[in-house]
Amino acid sequence: MAYATHTSNTQGAFAARVGGALDSIRTRFARRRIYKRTLTELQSLSTRELEDLGLNRSSLNRIAYQAAYEV
Repeated sequence: MAYATHTSNTQGAFAARVGGALDSIRTRFARRRIYKRTLTELQSLSTRELEDLGLNRSSLNRIAYQAAYEV
């Protein structure tokens, strides 16, 4: 007679899901920090400095977003 045994490590799978979720949250927070820091730095520049860089104030949000999320 043959016996089949199936064991499943649900704790390992659960821990992997929780770990993955935490990594995702950390990544989101890190990217949000990069976005906010970049935007703050760009907003602190004078209009003259922005013109020297070829930028205008209306594009600062887009540039900060690209810096953080479009790696």
